[in-house]
Amino acid sequence: MWLVDRDTDGCGRRIALPPPLREALVRWYVGAGSPSDEEAGITLVQNARIGAKWIACDCLPDDEPPPILTPAFLSEAETYYLRRLTSGKRPDHRADCPFFRDQVTHRISEVRTRETPASPPDGFFEVLRPAPSKLAQRPDRDASDDRTRHASVPRLARLLWRLLDVAGTTRVSPLSDEGEEPSIKREFEALVKAGGKIEIAPGVELSRAFWTHADALHSRRAYAVLRRLSDAWPSGHAPQAFFALFSHQVTGHIIETADTRPVRVANRVQSPSVRGNLIRGPFLVIVVAGQYPEARGYAPLRAYAQPIYSGQRFVPVNSEFERGLLRELLSVRRALFRQGIDVAIEKPVFDLLTPLGTCRPAFLIEARSRVTGEIKRLAIEASSPEDGNQSPDPGVHARMREIAELLWLTPPDLDAGRVGRKVAAALDL
Repeated sequence: MWLVDRDTDGCGRRIALPPPLREALVRWYVGAGSPSDEEAGITLVQNARIGAKWIACDCLPDDEPPPILTPAFLSEAETYYLRRLTSGKRPDHRADCPFFRDQVTHRISEVRTRETPASPPDGFFEVLRPAPSKLAQRPDRDASDDRTRHASVPRLARLLWRLLDVAGTTRVSPLSDEGEEPSIKREFEALVKAGGKIEIAPGVELSRAFWTHADALHSRRAYAVLRRLSDAWPSGHAPQAFFALFSHQVTGHIIETADTRPVRVANRVQSPSVRGNLIRGPFLVIVVAGQYPEARGYAPLRAYAQPIYSGQRFVPVNSEFERGLLRELLSVRRALFRQGIDVAIEKPVFDLLTPLGTCRPAFLIEARSRVTGEIKRLAIEASSPEDGNQSPDPGVHARMREIAELLWLTPPDLDAGRVGRKVAAALDL
């Protein structure tokens, strides 16, 4: 097998793969490889993408154009794989060639599941890993390397949720404790403050390489800071910077920002999709920038766009239904405040542990009477056709009842204006 220039027929200049690497690549492709085979295959795909190369198969005679495999990246599952070029203009692999069929990991990776992470991501607040020193070698896999062969929640998303959780933007305080009016400035200040409590690498706080506006990218000021920090960056960790950007729209590789100067990311911007239904903005987009050989320096490499309630409240939502439901809960909060009841609302971003197992309610509500001091808690279960969960799950609901009294709300409740009445009745303070 050979590395060949991209967008060619593979008959020109070729770089032969060493036999051990070819054998490891075959084992990884057919799903029979060891972890080291997988590491070698992923590293080859990464280097081929960076070097603008394709992989030519050697299953046909040397004097014929070879079948071509292209290096690809499935952003939703953060999985590298090889894709066969099978158009009418391209030769097919021989029937006995291991590359005759689609890659096993490719088929598995595209099965989208609604997995929920049980806990925040392990390790440092980092996504990128140091570049391998040789083509077929990579550092040992550890907790911070989240690429897997199965569809999963992207690590970048879970890092953003961790930041929002530490910043407290997943929680809405009672009106009596809220203080100043909610604003985008206040939300971003909370994120920056939280960045001082989280490390990207040993001794490197996130706040030292974290920006909340796109100007730091456009002016390349962020790259200058990252370049200066990289001189003393801890070994075993890749220099990287993060950006939290407010956006009303993301399309493909492009993040539209308020200053009308879009940010382009090397890989397609990831965003939650449930059963193929994309959620509208606004979004809080987390972007990671690092070394990018094609740019001969630093560049935005990956991004995840998390739908949020609004620019004034960075509360994450998983569907349009949840956004509408939160709007009603905030209205209930105001109404009950006038009746002497303080209401706090929380959006759990990670699973909660109960004696019966884990669960994650859509929202948690805590209400306290300012007259009697009595406290009541509700776990809100929200389901709609767009999230594929229209009927109650007895097991999940039993676990939620271990946390608080359960209230199940559906789109008809929202459409008919019943949310406020049902919440007030359930609290009964």
